[in-house]
Formats: sequence, C-alpha cells, structure tokens
Amino acid sequence: MTNPPIWATTSGVPGTPHVVLIHASLDRSAGMLKLSRRLDEAFRVTRYDRRGYGRSMPCDGPFHMDAQVADLVDLLRNGDERSPCVLFGHSYGGNVALATAQRHPHLVAGVAIYESPLPWLPWWPDSTAGADATSWSHDPETAAERFMRRLLGDARWDRLPSATREARRSEGPALVSELDDLRRRVPWSPEEIAAPVLVFRGEHCQEHHRQAALTVQAWFNCDLVIVPGARHFGPNTHPEEVGPVLTEFASACFSQAGA
Repeated sequence: MTNPPIWATTSGVPGTPHVVLIHASLDRSAGMLKLSRRLDEAFRVTRYDRRGYGRSMPCDGPFHMDAQVADLVDLLRNGDERSPCVLFGHSYGGNVALATAQRHPHLVAGVAIYESPLPWLPWWPDSTAGADATSWSHDPETAAERFMRRLLGDARWDRLPSATREARRSEGPALVSELDDLRRRVPWSPEEIAAPVLVFRGEHCQEHHRQAALTVQAWFNCDLVIVPGARHFGPNTHPEEVGPVLTEFASACFSQAGA
C-alpha cells in the first residue's frame, strides 16, 4: 500500500503568523475545530489528521516519532513557510510538537502542550489507558476499543454509531505503534529546545498528568496554566478557556521571533 498524503486544512487570516494544532492519539483534526475557531481571527491556523487517523488513512506506517515529525515538517515546507510557526499539541501531539522544535528549531517560534504523556520516565504508571493499549499490540482493533472505553466510559462508547466505533477500531495500528515507540524511545530533550514553551493541564486531570505537567514546567522554567473544569480533553471541551491563553502566548512568541 502507498500511504495517502497527510490531510490538512488551513483557516484564519491569510498572511498572518501560522499556528498548527496537533491532535492526540485516537483523535483527529476535527477535535481541534472549536479551538481553531477561537484562533482564526488572529492567525492562520492549520489542523491535520496525523498518519493513521481520520482522512490520513489507510496507512501502513511507520508511526514512530521520526515519521510524525517528518509529516509536520512536510506540511510546513509545502506551505512555503518564511517565518517560524507556533505549535500546539494535545497529549501525544505535544510530544510531536516538542520533537519538531528540537529537530527543526528554525521552523518553530513556540510550543504549547496540553497534558502530554511522559511514558519513558521511570515513574510513569503502567496502569494508564496507553499502557493497556500497548499490551494489546497483537490485536490493535481491540486495543483501540479498550483505549476508547477507558477514556469515554463503556456507556458512551456503546452509544456511538457503529460506523464510528469501527472507524476508531481501524485506527488501532497507529495507536499501539506510536504509543509503544513513545515508551521505548525518548522523543525529545528539554535542554535541546530553545523555543518558548507553555504547559496546560485540566483542573480535573489524572495524577500522572498533573505530575507530568509539573515536570515539563520545571524542565523549561515556563508557565503552567490550569484550565478550570477541564479533564484530559480540555482543548476539545474547553476551547473558550484554552483559546485566549494560547492566543496571548502565540502573539508573544511571534513578536519575539519578529514574525
């Protein structure tokens, strides 16, 4: 199989600084739509379906971090970027953003992340939804279903249309491969990232995400924003709180970069 091109869409104001939104595992660009709308009046905003998800599938992989970064860089270069952009990554997407900032610093003016996992660290628990999914790598479709049931709850999963459930199950290979790679290989090093960083977490996040947010804050000596009322899917559910803070951060990054 020849992998399809990465699906992407850009909205907002042409000619303005560029913000790119990177979705979480077993999500897709549509989850960032409400947040994008809160940025569109100030920036040019790109959302894209990462490889193996949504309209960027079917895909044989690979799904490791090198491929994720290459996809994002291709999107930026195809857009003929002349100024660095600001990257916002939700969960796994935050690791893609930080890895890109390390490897291609000339393309990145700043990075904001929301509850990005750090499963390569020794204290990261082995009881998370991601850890459970990787233990089912022999059956990726079941891994995807188990992951979604952990995040949504059985009742919400069972209420989804059958076509939606099957679509999510079909994204299992991307899920288990990218999460297994994230556990096995350190994707980025804080001391090699020069761009400004902003960390978000939800008020009602799980303990390991709270600790991860504090860890990243300490590594970068940066601000940590707690989104009131939010859980792990805060960018999707609370864009009205995330959007203004992200707008202020991105504006400061662009000003500093002279964009």
